[in-house]
Amino acid sequence: MLTPAGHEAAPAPPPGTGVVGVCHGTLGELYQGPLRAGPDPDIALVSFPVGLRTWTTFTPGAVPPGPSPLGERSATAARLFLEHYGRTLPPGRWSTRSELRVGVGMASSTADIVATLRCLFRLFGLPYDDDVVVRVLARIERSDSVFLDEFALHLSGRHRVVRRLGTGIGFHTAYLTEPGTVDTAAVTGLLLAHYRRHGPEYEQCLADLLKGFASGDPAAVARAATTSAALSQRVLPKATFAPLLERRERFGADGVFVAHTGSLVGYLFRRRPDAALARDLRAFFRSLGHQCSFVPGGYG
Repeated sequence: MLTPAGHEAAPAPPPGTGVVGVCHGTLGELYQGPLRAGPDPDIALVSFPVGLRTWTTFTPGAVPPGPSPLGERSATAARLFLEHYGRTLPPGRWSTRSELRVGVGMASSTADIVATLRCLFRLFGLPYDDDVVVRVLARIERSDSVFLDEFALHLSGRHRVVRRLGTGIGFHTAYLTEPGTVDTAAVTGLLLAHYRRHGPEYEQCLADLLKGFASGDPAAVARAATTSAALSQRVLPKATFAPLLERRERFGADGVFVAHTGSLVGYLFRRRPDAALARDLRAFFRSLGHQCSFVPGGYG
């Protein structure tokens, strides 16, 4: 499970020494829906942070081998950072590495941007500033809350943290990735109409989730995550959700989670599956035509 990381300022490195920025990704969300019932809902997320990461490195003085490997959004983030602080990037070379798949619900784009910004804070010996990160993200895309090293209730479009939920909850997961991707921007209108139709159900689901976090009760959090996933199934269905839900008790899982606008579906376990259970889960996922992956998520 994740360990909250510090992002303290560091002295600027000597030439030829690589500086690294790191950011974790997500396995979708424990909740995605309206912040509260009403005719004009905001899209609120409680992302599910996971121990899969992206790394961005800048090596001052190194000769670039060719075009920058930074994606367009990360390059824009670097430019906005330099403009904000009035700095100039020294000669050097960027490099990147990521364990996050693109377009499936792992927050890969936001994680790339945050890793790039964290690299730049360290490169220039500046104190890490969440507010600067949020301002940069707000000029580029809707974002997950991966810039925080804790759970949070977050408004993705407004880039506002509604409530920090701490680091007291953790799970082990078994998950699969369905084929295809979801264009979040393209389905926003569809989601908002769905939220308006089911506002009270979402409001109760979110209340239950927040109560679970407040009491440090992972079973309650897992139940609420399952409810959120089931509500999402009515608007952006996953082919494997129903068979996973049907067999949840058989496998002793505490809940089912999804990437609400992605391709991930999986089980939440408070305890790590033993070898026999892991074998059964792999066989079941294979019967559905998918590979079973295991990774810890959260912090507890």
